[in-house]
Amino acid sequence: MSAATADPAPLTDDLLTMDVADALRRDPALAAKSESDRATALREYYRSFGLEISDEVIGEGITASGDDRYRHVATTRGSGAALARLYISRRSWAPPTIAIIVALAVVVGGYFLAYQPYRLAQLAQAQVELAQTMPATMDALFHTIHEETKVTQAESDAAAVVDRGKAAVAKGDRAGAQQAIADLTTIRDALRAEYQLKIADQPGGKWGFWTFPRSNTEETNYYLVVQAIGDDGNALTLPIRSEDTGKTDQVSIWAERVPEEVYRAVEADKNDDGVIQHSLLGVKEFGFLTPSYVVPTLGGQVTRW
Repeated sequence: MSAATADPAPLTDDLLTMDVADALRRDPALAAKSESDRATALREYYRSFGLEISDEVIGEGITASGDDRYRHVATTRGSGAALARLYISRRSWAPPTIAIIVALAVVVGGYFLAYQPYRLAQLAQAQVELAQTMPATMDALFHTIHEETKVTQAESDAAAVVDRGKAAVAKGDRAGAQQAIADLTTIRDALRAEYQLKIADQPGGKWGFWTFPRSNTEETNYYLVVQAIGDDGNALTLPIRSEDTGKTDQVSIWAERVPEEVYRAVEADKNDDGVIQHSLLGVKEFGFLTPSYVVPTLGGQVTRW
């Protein structure tokens, strides 16, 4: 006989007893009847399904219903209950939890597999640059200055900068080493610059001015506004240290301090016909740090007025 046509398994007395107890728990009105009425009602109930149950089964079922013999009491406390509730609610918490775990894995993996090796390679490269490349750059710049200078001041200044830069290298001071290279580059560029230092005489522009120095308000400083004009006729941008602030600025126009008689001579030239005929203040040649002045100057500059 196939499984599809097999007779159902017979109900044993134990199963019937359990079902009687469950029926009484489900129907409070039935459970409230007298014992004889309950037995009669149960017998009729099961007969409606074609089942005949004995008085012993009915009695055992009534007894089991009274002592909760077959009642299942759900566990609401403890780790087992907590795990069960967690499993039941997995559809709500599992997707975001998995997303967070994946994101953490990506971040941690990226840090250890990508960023950390990259950072270590950068640090190693920086160490090589500090220990080898930067000192070599200082030496190369000093050699160029030595070959191109026509004044001893440039070489002595460069030697002091090299000593300072290599001391910074020995201390692991990268910023100090970079500053030394920048200072050497400034000396080299100053030696190579070629220009004429001329008084700025532009329409509506200021050609000169005078001020009272902060250190002594009883004196007067006179300045001529100047530009460094290159071979192509354009004004050069040069590093100029202002005597007012002590700071060095990259500027294309600044003011040179001159004696009063020089200032007055330029003033008279300007007032004569509105044009400064003698605008040349000095000439800067290759290999020199500063221009050769054709008029007396006092060696001070300002970048703002």
